[in-house]
Amino acid sequence: MGGIVIYLPQGSGDAGAEPYADDAVTLRLGPGEVARFGRGSATTPVELRLVDEAISRLAGEIRVTDDHWQLSNHSTTQSYLVENPEGAGEYLRVPPRRAGTPIPFEFSRVVLPTRRNTTVAFQVFAPDHVYLDPDGMGGPWGSRTVTAYSLDETATYFLVLVALCEPRLRDESPVAVPTTPQIVERLKGHATCSRLTPRAVSSHIDYLAEEKMRISAPAGYDPGRAARRNGKREAIVGLALRFGLVREEHLALLPLRAVG
Repeated sequence: MGGIVIYLPQGSGDAGAEPYADDAVTLRLGPGEVARFGRGSATTPVELRLVDEAISRLAGEIRVTDDHWQLSNHSTTQSYLVENPEGAGEYLRVPPRRAGTPIPFEFSRVVLPTRRNTTVAFQVFAPDHVYLDPDGMGGPWGSRTVTAYSLDETATYFLVLVALCEPRLRDESPVAVPTTPQIVERLKGHATCSRLTPRAVSSHIDYLAEEKMRISAPAGYDPGRAARRNGKREAIVGLALRFGLVREEHLALLPLRAVG
């Protein structure tokens, strides 16, 4: 099983609001690893520092297991929410002092209350969910086959993947793989992507490459940042089309293209 990716954006995302994170932070945790979050201090170090006076020095922690992650709430007074941005409003409420709450969502948004008119939030991409081969569902466990690439076709990351593959699927092969701004523009007409940002798209691409498709650079290969970004998108598209993970019928998931 892969680990999880935690993404803490800089600032609150609301115009005019004070930032609650000094810098954007991306953490990758493997099974058995823990990340703590809160205001932190010299005596209470945290991996995710949230700058708001209503948040405890040690507000909680995230622990990764083999096939899911758990959230512990160290606050004595505040409940936290774990939202499923990919779903129809599903969320979990984690009450004060609750330890080890298992989180079932593949993509989650952890939300903490503040005294301001905003909330503090960070995103968690979960361990790779495993799906059984439908052709082997009737046999004993030992004979069942799991899918090599478990992709949720209802998730935003899959829309990003389809947008990456669209030019090749439409036989526009000379066209380069779309850039991050082009993907934002392509998906902005989708009901769930109107607020999709370039940074969020980059996070989805990283998640696809590193967790879903497990694409890694050859040993000793260290290109520049721009080449690394372009190479990652090219590798994702090549693998997705080669194995039929994205097909022509998936283009119907995208908004209609503008004419002219």
